[in-house]
Amino acid sequence: MPDDLTKMAEPYRIKMVEPLRVLSREERIQKIKEAGYNTFLLKSEDVYIDLLTDSGTSSDYQWAGMIMGDEAYAGSRNFIHLYEAVKDIFGYNYMVPTHQGRGAERVLFPLLIKKGQYVIGNMHFDTTKAHIEMAGGTAVNMVIKEAEDTENYHPFKGNFDVERMERFIREKGSENIAFILATVTCNSAGGQPVSMENIKEVKRVADKYGIRFFIDAARFAENAYFIKQREKGYENKSIKEIVREMFSYAEGFTMSAKKDALVNIGGMIAIKDDEDLFRKVQNMVVPLEGFVTYGGLAGRDMEAMARGLEEGLSEDYLHWRINQVKYLGDKLREAGIPIQYPTGGHAVFIDGKKFLSHVPQEQFPSQAICVELYIEAGIRGVEVGALLAGRDPVTGKEILPALDFVRLTIPRRVYTNSHMDVVAEAVKRVYARRDSIKGLRFVYEPPILRHFTARLEPVE
Repeated sequence: MPDDLTKMAEPYRIKMVEPLRVLSREERIQKIKEAGYNTFLLKSEDVYIDLLTDSGTSSDYQWAGMIMGDEAYAGSRNFIHLYEAVKDIFGYNYMVPTHQGRGAERVLFPLLIKKGQYVIGNMHFDTTKAHIEMAGGTAVNMVIKEAEDTENYHPFKGNFDVERMERFIREKGSENIAFILATVTCNSAGGQPVSMENIKEVKRVADKYGIRFFIDAARFAENAYFIKQREKGYENKSIKEIVREMFSYAEGFTMSAKKDALVNIGGMIAIKDDEDLFRKVQNMVVPLEGFVTYGGLAGRDMEAMARGLEEGLSEDYLHWRINQVKYLGDKLREAGIPIQYPTGGHAVFIDGKKFLSHVPQEQFPSQAICVELYIEAGIRGVEVGALLAGRDPVTGKEILPALDFVRLTIPRRVYTNSHMDVVAEAVKRVYARRDSIKGLRFVYEPPILRHFTARLEPVE
């Protein structure tokens, strides 16, 4: 009985509080207008509940380590601790830190991609796709079709469609595939996990055609937790054992450590045993990020990352984390709100096309919902749909993805379920008046990663 009871509440206690500012509805209307109807351009102080990202939270254990930061330019003891943590958890022999995940992509991808090659992923995220294209490649998504059916249950909607991927490789020629990248969990598909069986199948195909296989490891621990909960044969394994097996099938990974490593800033590239690639990475890191033993980070940041990698494997923490996301998702489903089901590891993804079925996808229905959530209750979500997808780099036409989401991203150990209740009520209120909501059009459209800085206005 005590064990069951302890799973009902947060596995932490609040040591410090940060007061939240609540603006009036009239003020929120003015603030979102000034921000060009783009939630990225809102000031943090004008947001009540911030669900823009799950990046950047930490613990007292990590902060204690930050006091012990060794700020030496080279050979910091915090780098040594980070290296040892990576080797222990993932089993990889080489690692270089970067300032965050996109720094890792910026360093690694040009070393792997030749102009005109394809990079196959389950479903690439925005910065990943941008860095592939900047390196002269083309990003191709091969997620299973079940991911596009948001209403039906599938335990691993982040899986690759292996048969379709193999057909693509044969059609294009293996020499035209730069590498395969598995994103775990798969953010763009709704924070959906990838099964161990699917990772092994991807590895089999990669080996068959002599193609390199890497992992985007931002949410590696959440993916391992889902494997433990949903995949036969892993229910009695530890999270660390599952992580070790997952990464044994790849030859390297990039990571935004701001997710499952629980840090405010940081990332890395890790390579299993390819010393030649590691030396090339080192040579690229120095001019782009910083010296090879700090990669754009202070010593205190690397210490927090080392401790966060270890802390993020806690099953008690992961249980609460995943179930807080499920708590919000269940409340929305009970109210008839269309979401990606089942809920994933880090966010609840509202199906924007179904929520605002009268708004054409070219008018960014999910972004319009984000705007209305801010007006309704000061909640900042983020669009993962047509606005984020951008334009086809060849034709310039709008890319209209099958999945068009509002991502309500739950920061780690930041909000209680009382906050989730507020979010659920706000979504329900917006849904009740959905027929009156209008789409959006551009006032300013940047050429790359437009969703970060675009300015929009309502379509009259």
